[in-house]
Amino acid sequence: MTSKRHVRRVTLTSKKNWWMVELDDEQESANPPITPYADEAPPHEHQHIPFVSNPYTSYETARTPGPSIPAFPPPNNPLSIFSFPTPTTYSAPPNPTHNLAPFEAGSASELFKCVVKKPNVVQLEINGEMQSNANDVMTQFLAELRVYTTVTRHRNITAFLGCIENVGMALEFIDGRTLWAVVRERPELMRSKKIDYHNQLLDGLTHLHSFNLSHGDLSLLNVQVTHSSDTIKLLDFGRSVSAESTYASPLENLAEPPPLQPPVRPPPASRFAHKLPHVPSVVLPPPSPPRQVEQIHPGTRPFSAPEVLRGECQDARLADAYSFGMILVCLDRCDLVDIKPWVQRKDVLPPGFLDGLLVFRARCEQYLKKWDCGRRRLLKEDMMDIDVQMDG
Repeated sequence: MTSKRHVRRVTLTSKKNWWMVELDDEQESANPPITPYADEAPPHEHQHIPFVSNPYTSYETARTPGPSIPAFPPPNNPLSIFSFPTPTTYSAPPNPTHNLAPFEAGSASELFKCVVKKPNVVQLEINGEMQSNANDVMTQFLAELRVYTTVTRHRNITAFLGCIENVGMALEFIDGRTLWAVVRERPELMRSKKIDYHNQLLDGLTHLHSFNLSHGDLSLLNVQVTHSSDTIKLLDFGRSVSAESTYASPLENLAEPPPLQPPVRPPPASRFAHKLPHVPSVVLPPPSPPRQVEQIHPGTRPFSAPEVLRGECQDARLADAYSFGMILVCLDRCDLVDIKPWVQRKDVLPPGFLDGLLVFRARCEQYLKKWDCGRRRLLKEDMMDIDVQMDG
């Protein structure tokens, strides 16, 4: 009994110029079912006819190739987004540093700090299969670039400074901390400051929604607050989707092609065939272009909407409104709240969940409703007046 190894799959790993080769071990019997390699066969056994394992198998059958091993499609490389030349659609807006303050200025230049965000692709071998996050990383970067190149400049949205070829995207450097850190600060926030943060969040989100785009993962960790002026900055739009798209569950495989429809058989052309009654032709309008299909992935708990957790989201901007309501609960309590995931999926709030809210209770009741039972959308006219006299 001898053993032969056959290459099953060759995969490029995350390490530069390193390839992983997967082999299959097959036991060979005394009468081997396959032809030995030319350099392994004795000289007197060299033949130029195909090997036939069954003496009754015809020559044509022997030439029929067996089922080949399916080729492993290499995953998309997110770095190709930023490969040379960078698409003009991903270029920075005119004068992108207009609202940014330089940290140093000289006689011929100004120096600005920025954040470079580059793709991080990970590949793992699990149960003999190569798993990679390349497709998801590609989707998130394209979604984020769509937001930064579509939405006009806004003080509450992180500024986009362009792309660096073969590296990634350049974003505004925010000298601040997360809204989660702000909520935990002691002494607790004053009423006027809570309302100020509410208005800034609402202003930035409604500006984003006006371009038919959602945030997709709104939470205390994806909101930054500057140290100098307590300005809210929205960031991390990797789960953003368009309101004009058709939504799919993250469990659906969008890579699979749709099932083929059987071809329509043309009418017989013979003059002896039965003639169908003449039907006047009707000029139909051109079909509308197919809507893009985007997957909606669950975000950070407990800020992710229940319909997103169930994989049934039909309005991504209404899901943002639920996340905004959860942020208001945390902002009003100056603490992090939580809901058991199996309870949240049922669109149920725990008893007494909104008790003790002194600033945003009425609004939270509207934002945390079921999406199809009157949940309130985010509207700019819902901004609140800041009354400093009520602090204390």
